[in-house]
Amino acid sequence: ASFMISLRTADNITVTIKPRSGVSRSCQIRIKYVYRPELKIKPGENVTFSFTCSTPEKYFIMDIQKNIDCVSGPCPFGDVHLYPVGLPRLNRTFIWDVKASTKAGLELKFSTPWLRQIEPGGTCPDFVSYNISSCIDTAVVNIGTFCRSGSVSRVKLLGGVIMSLHLPWDSRLTTSGFSIANRASIKRLCIIESILKEESSVTLMSPNYPLGFPEDELMTWQFVIPSSMRASVFFHNYSLSNCERKEERVEYYLPGSVSNPEVFKLSDSQPANIAGSFNLSLQGCDQDAQNPGILRLLLQVVIQHPQIDENVTHLVDLSKEWNMTVTIHLEGWPNRIPPMSEPICLICKDPRACDRVVTLVSGAIYKISFLCKDLSRLRITAEKGISCVDLRWCQKKIYSLSVPKVITQLPIQLHKFIWKLLAPDLINIEITSPSLKLQQHVPEQRCNTSYSYSIVSATPQTELNVGVFCPGGSIEKIQMRNNITISLKTFGKGFLNESNHQDLKMSFVPHIKDECTFTVRPNPNAKVYLQTPNWSYGLPPYVSISWYVIVPSKQVARLGFSKDRMDITCETGRAYVNIKEEALGAEETVRREDELLPKPRNMYHDFWVNVSNCKPVEKTQLILQFWVTLADKQIELGVILAVVAGVGVLVAIGLTVCCVKKKKKKSQNPMVGVYNTNVNTQVPGKQGLFTKGRKNNESHVYAVIDDAMVYGHLLKESNGSVTPEVDVYRPFDGPMGDLPPSPPPFSFKKDIKPSPNTEEPLPLMDTDPDTYTFAHQKSGQSEDSGDKSEENKEDTSMSLLENKEQNGLGE
Repeated sequence: ASFMISLRTADNITVTIKPRSGVSRSCQIRIKYVYRPELKIKPGENVTFSFTCSTPEKYFIMDIQKNIDCVSGPCPFGDVHLYPVGLPRLNRTFIWDVKASTKAGLELKFSTPWLRQIEPGGTCPDFVSYNISSCIDTAVVNIGTFCRSGSVSRVKLLGGVIMSLHLPWDSRLTTSGFSIANRASIKRLCIIESILKEESSVTLMSPNYPLGFPEDELMTWQFVIPSSMRASVFFHNYSLSNCERKEERVEYYLPGSVSNPEVFKLSDSQPANIAGSFNLSLQGCDQDAQNPGILRLLLQVVIQHPQIDENVTHLVDLSKEWNMTVTIHLEGWPNRIPPMSEPICLICKDPRACDRVVTLVSGAIYKISFLCKDLSRLRITAEKGISCVDLRWCQKKIYSLSVPKVITQLPIQLHKFIWKLLAPDLINIEITSPSLKLQQHVPEQRCNTSYSYSIVSATPQTELNVGVFCPGGSIEKIQMRNNITISLKTFGKGFLNESNHQDLKMSFVPHIKDECTFTVRPNPNAKVYLQTPNWSYGLPPYVSISWYVIVPSKQVARLGFSKDRMDITCETGRAYVNIKEEALGAEETVRREDELLPKPRNMYHDFWVNVSNCKPVEKTQLILQFWVTLADKQIELGVILAVVAGVGVLVAIGLTVCCVKKKKKKSQNPMVGVYNTNVNTQVPGKQGLFTKGRKNNESHVYAVIDDAMVYGHLLKESNGSVTPEVDVYRPFDGPMGDLPPSPPPFSFKKDIKPSPNTEEPLPLMDTDPDTYTFAHQKSGQSEDSGDKSEENKEDTSMSLLENKEQNGLGE
């Protein structure tokens, strides 16, 4: 097919057909018998041509440029038409280059559905795009690239303008969609008008974005909004230049403001909840010639209906809190940044200070409100720091690790509460859960509560993930060295009901030996699983962890490991598992990394389990898990029979003793003996040491006296200075063994001559023990005396020891 393009001189239009970049030149332009790779048709020319291929749109593009001079002559104001007609179906660009004086302004007015600005390099859904540039003298500033269907209704420019319309080869668009009008000088680079009638958002960029805004220039965005709607401004991307004079800033003309223009820095939170139309201006500065920097800005304006809860404020009193921050944000923050098209949720610290993310700090009182249709999209993340510098001041204090009610009372779900516990060297941290106790989250024992605690112990060199814990377990206490981070994370709305029962507490304690120590009181009806920290990556090298397991006195614990070996090989050092009961004489069980772990065993007392790591070789990590159960103590049948037999023997002995005592009471009268000190004593059975036999002397005789006699005078010194203790019983409180103690050795007094008539007390300084014998009344012989031998009848007063020794010699 052939095409004919006829250009009038007065139209000042030039048409250029040229090859597409990066495409082979297998297709040519033919004019009569001449083949050309490109074609340029100037004003006043009439050209007929054809293509040598059936799909020229794959090989060629076309520019149609119209030059308009508004300086030397009148401007053709009004609607702009697409001319000439009958052009070949190629990707084409219409360009209107309008030259105008800087003392006047030009206005580009767009017909509905208006325009929407996109970032440079972006594409439009229908591939129809507009590009607007401003020309001031020889400088060209790119105002922006726009697609159809948006809110930008007018663009006012100072000086000349270059307007481009890009159409794909298959577009059927026949009108330009804009008109040009003359306006008075706007005294700034440009004014962009955006009309927003419904709930929506608009994204706009500063001229030359992402390159720098012209030095010391001023531009304005005008937002036309119904007074019944609310607008909020957000700066999503900006950078500042290096200013020598003035200061880069934004200025607002807000409805109802008594301080217009209101000036903000680009780093400030921008106004929100604006009722009605407003203007926003960007002002540059005089830049440093050596290092100018770049001033650029990408902003978003969100339009919303007034919310039902717009005037409902929530009091957040953090005046009594210390070192705490509360951040209210969208779900998924900060990793997920919601698209600009997503309905926005705003948090307002006052009617004009609203943002998608708001951080509240301790020591202040806030009245916050929400501009959000669905508050379930919002979350709270809080952080609190607790530190100890001097153990003398903070050791006695117990800190409650519970979420303050000022947070749980907000209509926003708590996502996470983080406690950062800072302790210097030689001061450690103890975490307790007195009533609820903690359960370690392991595959065999998963947490199903509405919240959990993640505990991490950290130093500048290493980080130890102690584990994830939830309430309702057996761990009463965890002691850790170094700085600790505890993160409470919630799951669902159930935390609001359970938040009143939190009992996690923290205190600072003196230095501990191990990296971490757990105190465990197993639940009698549950199997408790415990595992080493850093489960995913293995216990760090040279780290020691201990568990102290409390066993009730009437129960027995069963301890077992979940695997047979440690499954590591040490590069340096040794890894050990130590088990020891807290009982006198209890043996300690020790296993190295190259040995089998102990089989399940019973533990009858409180016991320790310690795991100490070496430096493992690569690709091996120390990961251990063990379990503990409790059961009531069972008494074996043999023990029961032995106890019953022992009780029977004791009963028989008791009955026999009672019978003997009863018989003796019938035959004996109570009597009191007085020791005779006037005779020498002898060792039983050694009669040869004395001139008389025991039968012929009276050394064993006690005189019978009445009970009422006082015999303390027998112990007095000659000067009467000692008052003896009479009838005082002193219990033995020395060590006792399984066998009774051996009697002390006998000693003998020497050179003591007995007096037949006088009784003198022994000197107190003489401590040699003497043998005591008792003489019974002959008239009152017991019934058992009749069974004794004749020898015993003749010498009834012989001592028991003497009699026993003589019998032994006789044998």
